[in-house]
Amino acid sequence: MEDILEDKYYQVLPIRNNVVFPGVMMPIAVSKASSLSLVKEAQAGGWPILVLTQLDNSVIEPGPEDLYHIGTFAKVLQVIPVPQMGKNTCMTILEGLHRIEADDFDENEDGEMIAHARILKEKMPLKSDKHFYATLDAIRETVLRILSNQEDTPVDLQMSLRNMSTSPSLLNYTCSIYHMPTETKQELLCIDSLADRVTEMLRILEKDAEEQSIKEDIRRRTHEAMDKQQREYFLQQELETIKKDLGDTGAQTIKELRERAEQKLWPEATAETFKKELQRLEHMPTHSPDYSTQLNYLEVLLDLPWGIYSEDNYDMKHAQDVLNRDHYGLDKVKERVVEYLAVQRQLGLRSQKEKENHPVKSPILCLYGPPGVGKTSLGKSIADALGRKYVRVSLGGLHDEAEIRGHRRTYIGALPGRIIDNIKKSGTSNPVFVLDEVDKIGADYKGDPTSALLEVLDPEQNSTFHDNYLDVDYDLSRVLFIATANSLDSIPRPLLDRMELIEMTGYLQEEKEEIAKRHLIPKELANHGLKASQLKFKKEILAHIIDDYTRESGVRSLERQIATICRKVDTKIALGEEYNVSVTLDDLRSYLGQARFTRDSWETNKYVGVVTGLAWTQVGGEILFIETSLSAAKTPTLTLTGNLGDVMKESATLALGYVKAHAKDFGINPELFETTSVHIHVPEGAIPKDGPSAGITMTTALVSAFTGRLVKPRIAMTGEMTLRGKVLPIGGVKEKLLAAKRAGITDIILCEDNRKDVLEIADVYLKGLNMHYVHDISEVINLALI
Repeated sequence: MEDILEDKYYQVLPIRNNVVFPGVMMPIAVSKASSLSLVKEAQAGGWPILVLTQLDNSVIEPGPEDLYHIGTFAKVLQVIPVPQMGKNTCMTILEGLHRIEADDFDENEDGEMIAHARILKEKMPLKSDKHFYATLDAIRETVLRILSNQEDTPVDLQMSLRNMSTSPSLLNYTCSIYHMPTETKQELLCIDSLADRVTEMLRILEKDAEEQSIKEDIRRRTHEAMDKQQREYFLQQELETIKKDLGDTGAQTIKELRERAEQKLWPEATAETFKKELQRLEHMPTHSPDYSTQLNYLEVLLDLPWGIYSEDNYDMKHAQDVLNRDHYGLDKVKERVVEYLAVQRQLGLRSQKEKENHPVKSPILCLYGPPGVGKTSLGKSIADALGRKYVRVSLGGLHDEAEIRGHRRTYIGALPGRIIDNIKKSGTSNPVFVLDEVDKIGADYKGDPTSALLEVLDPEQNSTFHDNYLDVDYDLSRVLFIATANSLDSIPRPLLDRMELIEMTGYLQEEKEEIAKRHLIPKELANHGLKASQLKFKKEILAHIIDDYTRESGVRSLERQIATICRKVDTKIALGEEYNVSVTLDDLRSYLGQARFTRDSWETNKYVGVVTGLAWTQVGGEILFIETSLSAAKTPTLTLTGNLGDVMKESATLALGYVKAHAKDFGINPELFETTSVHIHVPEGAIPKDGPSAGITMTTALVSAFTGRLVKPRIAMTGEMTLRGKVLPIGGVKEKLLAAKRAGITDIILCEDNRKDVLEIADVYLKGLNMHYVHDISEVINLALI
């Protein structure tokens, strides 16, 4: 064969979309007239031809430059007409003999392409090359795996692959029958070494197998998803049909929600959020747990009073009448509410004139003071005076920040915070909102509620209050927040800074008498079914109840004592027993028992070193006695008794030091301090006492004891003293003066700077009291001692 190929021209058969490999029989469809003539002559003459693959399949009449020059020396075994493929189409069976390289192309007398060729010998592997034959087996397995996943693979093709022996012919057969690009097949034919060709073929097969696996996985998952969606769709259609037959459909709910939303006066951002969330609800199955959660959220949005405000009553006279009707005293608080009304009224008039809206941000009030003085009930009265809705939330013991800001909608039990929830219940966006017991809020791992209140109670921030449940901003700027507290010590400083503090001190005895007469007695008579003609309380009886049976800042205990008397009278009426319509002192002891408390009163001035002081407590003012005694001692000491606090002890030490330093000014022998111990005592040792206001009282007592001068009768004093002897102002003046008056005191010594505090007290409370204002302790001594 090599001799024949050396000097002879062979006819060239160009083919498309395929490559013939040595040792493989391959059918080729031939339809072109010149190619049909060539294969028929070759079959008839029994001579071989050169089979070369076209570079470009679109070329109709290819020349040498349009062909790969490496091809196959092949024999035409059979030419079979195939009319169904075309009138002049024949199926030609070729058998590849050798790989060749064609050159010296020419044409014969019939115009057919001819060429010389030389055989390209293939490097055969050794029979002992286990790696080569193992790779052949891998190729067979990979091809079978790929073909098994293809639906249109002929069974006989797979059978022939399984039955072929593991030999080099298996490689060329696989390269020939496996579907891959013509360029790839040509590259395989050009490889001289079978070992390299088998490696390249395995690489191509493994790559195709991996791609086929990925595609199959994608196809499987897509099919599963489509099956699931189709199943859910059909089930949903069936469910909707059943619900329609039962008269229950989610479409009606969606329609109602959308109609309600169209009537809302909410911001554009809120409207957009509602629209988006409503679309989510439309696509949810009604039986899904998320459906009820989403529906609840949308209903909360719709239930809130967006843009709805109750109209304020700007009648100033009405507001004052309501506040005075419900509460006695509390002038500062009432004055602040009236001021707020006046500002709102003025802005309303300006808006009408200019046809523009001039809203005023509501103040944040904090009423602080002892229990029972009417802080919470005052909020209800303010709401009545303004004509607004009233809301109250008790914050005592609150630890969870979500109670203020709301819970995030990440679980079924999520709810809005107390602020938004109570705004919803009130039905308006400007109620009077009482935050009760704001000083008793706690903090733990769930957060700090007081930090959440910073946004609620800041007039500059609460116009865009963000509740975690709503996840949209809500305007709280027109809500009148009123916080209540018993003490400011436990309230964080940033929160205090956002509130307008109004102190509500304990009621004076005179005020309690008025409250009892105006409010408590009528209330309890009504609660016990009694008429005003069946039970009466004289002023002195009320004073005895307050003094002897109560000891409080507010009037809760007083109300309970009056209720007790009403019950006793009810019992007597029911049993038909006689009783005094006007309660007497004997009746008090019969109804309430023996007096539980006693108040100090001025006793006498026959003892030196005893001075009457004035003190403030949460339940009102009290008088207290500073008692001083001197005793001989080799080592002088200062003894303080009476359960005194640190500040009061320092005042005693300062007083003794001042008297020593100015002994000659007071007519005291300085040597006396070297042989005398001093004992200062404040009676009622079970009661803790502290504060700086006993400074001048202790100094006066020491001077009285060392000089032997008596204190003038019915005189009391209060004031702090410096080491230079200057008298400083103190607080609680009103309570102290009334305590002195009740105790029978007629003369009061105060710091000059306290004169302004006395001027604020009504004259009726000062009647019978002589005020003495001082700057220096020397003035106190001259006024107090005989």
